[in-house]
Amino acid sequence: MKIHADLNQRAVVHSEQLDWVDSPLPGVQRRMLERDGAESGRASTIVRYAPDSYFRSHVHAGGEEFIVLDGVFSDQYGDFGPGMYVRNPVGSEHRPHSKDGTTIFVKLWQMDPDDQEYVRIDTNKAKWLPGPAEGLSVMPLHERGPEHVALVKWAPGTEFTRHAHPGGEEILVLDGVFEDEHGRYPKGTWIRNPAGSVHTPFSTEGCTIFVKTGHLYPAVGD
Repeated sequence: MKIHADLNQRAVVHSEQLDWVDSPLPGVQRRMLERDGAESGRASTIVRYAPDSYFRSHVHAGGEEFIVLDGVFSDQYGDFGPGMYVRNPVGSEHRPHSKDGTTIFVKLWQMDPDDQEYVRIDTNKAKWLPGPAEGLSVMPLHERGPEHVALVKWAPGTEFTRHAHPGGEEILVLDGVFEDEHGRYPKGTWIRNPAGSVHTPFSTEGCTIFVKTGHLYPAVGD
């Protein structure tokens, strides 16, 4: 299965317009944003757990990164409510479930095997820092080499300068409306701008986005 699998191509998905697709396990459904493989391989997905649903215990051979959008996600290591950002490195194992139901944005098979840091950040409590322009606030979540992960809050009417992303950029709009010269992106929109892309972002209404940069450098030979 291939969905937006070419990392050299820009992709925009309005996830809230997608149908929920049943996973192999009862009570777990998905909205697939990008995918390179069936049940193994690179994937970025919105996943919904019905109340009292369980996923089998499994190893993350390519690592796992997620942010809880609503409800409470649980595994043997704890309970993670809305706004929790979690990284489980390559080789980690867990058995996820949800007592009352949850929705998460999850990325699989996209980690450096040498990055063995477990990350647990409650973004409701973490500190916002001044951003690179007036009206921008940044909450760093993870950094390793060229890869940077953060939440970015845009005050209404904020504009940023035109700039390039040598290592690409990926965005999930968590609330409000994010914009650039290519379009308008409401809550739930997933955007992948490839390595070398250029844009001039702004937000008329204000928004909060989950953003990753520097992780989409093309492989040697591309």
